[in-house]
Amino acid sequence: MAHREPLSREKILDAALALAGEEGLDGLSMRKLAKSLGVEAMSLYNHVANKADILDGLAERAFAEVDCPDPALPWPDRVRAIASSMHRALSRHPVVPLALVTDQANPTSVTALRPLDALVGALFEAGFSDADARRMLTAVNSLIFGSLLLSTAGFTVEDFRAQTGEQQLDVFVRHLDPARLPHFSRLIQSMPDTDPETDFDRALDALISGLIATAPGSPPESPE
Repeated sequence: MAHREPLSREKILDAALALAGEEGLDGLSMRKLAKSLGVEAMSLYNHVANKADILDGLAERAFAEVDCPDPALPWPDRVRAIASSMHRALSRHPVVPLALVTDQANPTSVTALRPLDALVGALFEAGFSDADARRMLTAVNSLIFGSLLLSTAGFTVEDFRAQTGEQQLDVFVRHLDPARLPHFSRLIQSMPDTDPETDFDRALDALISGLIATAPGSPPESPE
């Protein structure tokens, strides 16, 4: 008889990540997860509470991959580093941002919240009040998750081509009337040159420039 590794929380999370990657959040159920592991569904509850607990665990894993920068760096550099690292970490696990924005995951562990704490600390150092720090945090999160969701939903060129093909993209472009939609018609022509990571970096640069311009504190000094 083949030896079966004992069930564990980490093994369940591994299987859940694979299943969600194949079937999406709606396809992730305790029954399907148990079947993929070759166990009865009740066996899972010895290690996880429910689907929400599993999604929280996957989110915690993703946030654990976020690198927090040296606190001695100027605050704009820390904002950029944390936001960039969050974007990279979450992009490696597309199911996680979807679970977070649909409120199916809400991790509250220190591991999950550590990057956000570092980000808020940088905003406080910039001189923002509590209320404005919350608003600026929302702006940064909106950029991160908005970028990720557009990519996950198939709005990047790579995904768009994979789902519709070049032929349908050409049909879409031909149906645009430049006389009535001149600006969008011009913009859509740049889709072949789209790179999600570059687009995110450029948008983050613009956002941080805005943060620097509105921060109540003195302009940060870059290290020599």
